[in-house]
Amino acid sequence: MGIAKVKSVTENSIAYDAYIEPGDVIKMIDGKEICDFIDFKYLTSNDYYVVTVEKKNGDVEEIEIYNDDFEPFGVEFENQLIDTPRECRNKCIFCFMDQLPPNMRATMHFKDDDVRLSFLQGNYVTLTNLSDADIERIIRLKISPINVSVHTTDGELRKKMLNNRFADKILDIMQKFSDGGILMNGQIVLCKNINDGKYLEKTICDLEKLFPNVMSVSIVPVGISDYRKNLYPLEGFEKDDAADVIDLVTPYQMKFKQKHGTSLVYLADEFYIVAKRDLPPYEHYETFPQIENGVGLMTCFKEEFYNALKDFSDNGKTPVKKTLATSFIAYDYIKSFADAADKIKNTNCEIFKIRNDFFGNKITVTGLICGRDIISQLKGKISGEILLLSDSMIKPGSDLFLDDTRICDIERELKVKVVLVKNDGGDLLDCLMM
Repeated sequence: MGIAKVKSVTENSIAYDAYIEPGDVIKMIDGKEICDFIDFKYLTSNDYYVVTVEKKNGDVEEIEIYNDDFEPFGVEFENQLIDTPRECRNKCIFCFMDQLPPNMRATMHFKDDDVRLSFLQGNYVTLTNLSDADIERIIRLKISPINVSVHTTDGELRKKMLNNRFADKILDIMQKFSDGGILMNGQIVLCKNINDGKYLEKTICDLEKLFPNVMSVSIVPVGISDYRKNLYPLEGFEKDDAADVIDLVTPYQMKFKQKHGTSLVYLADEFYIVAKRDLPPYEHYETFPQIENGVGLMTCFKEEFYNALKDFSDNGKTPVKKTLATSFIAYDYIKSFADAADKIKNTNCEIFKIRNDFFGNKITVTGLICGRDIISQLKGKISGEILLLSDSMIKPGSDLFLDDTRICDIERELKVKVVLVKNDGGDLLDCLMM
């Protein structure tokens, strides 16, 4: 059990009005100890409750809270989960964290597998570390939605893929969640010649039986770095392999669309790009339920860009000379966007694709580009005033790349000002026209 120590208080919130301050510790609510943030949320969801607070000076106060409007309490804790996160007990044959370069920061090597973080932050969890009491608590407290790392519903194969003898209970647990009204999103990390083919079909069919409580399923290709040493041998998806996956999944999408009004199962953009197939239209992704998994990201970006371009209003200024650096997989799309903008006004932008030397050349996505690769591959090649980079390369809330290079390091080494482009096509257009 952790300590619910207050880090900050939202102005004019319930906590603010109750004179709760940073440094105070919330000890109990209605006489019940707080195990974690889920307990805190549950116990503060009533219209009346009593909060026991240990003030910074050591005094203990009991504060009555009347909350007829059911407003949020209004605090951020030093440890937002309050409790210690549950660490992953699996040794998945495809785990990307086992193939990281040496000497990366410690936080990169911590593998959580905590349902509470799935609920709070959208993390994907395997459900292999849940007791019967945990399952009962999730259903009782309505901890929903949960993002589930499924990978396969074949019990024996899942035990092999996760290297965990308890991993075969996935469907039983998800059925209990579904019966209890818990909503779920599923994820399948697809490994060539392992959980594809007939195993993928079984997984899709099994998860469809849990619709509508399984709301969406994403299929993403396994990532393989150059640091995959002494690990289970894996192969990446080549053009024909990716095409086979698309051809297997598409009929199910069409069937589910007709039957349920949703495609339910979605493929990561990478499959279409590697197969050299057109990305599905914007409508295919409906509400883009798994865009954070790279599912429909480029289609959404494209829609945003051309909508912004259609409404573009020229301010008469000549854009400054600039450089844009992107990944191999996104380059053709980004180049096409820049070319479209050029037809309206010269954007004065040169575009480079960055090879991933840090993780290995098989890693081609933008979010895994590191600072030292940008420096080494662009040094002496750019003359613009501004370097445009996707903000997906940067750790949220910081200026750090995955290799601990900072934005200021790039600015110093390349003698440019870095401007981060949001994952939004409209923002890309604004940056191209600056």
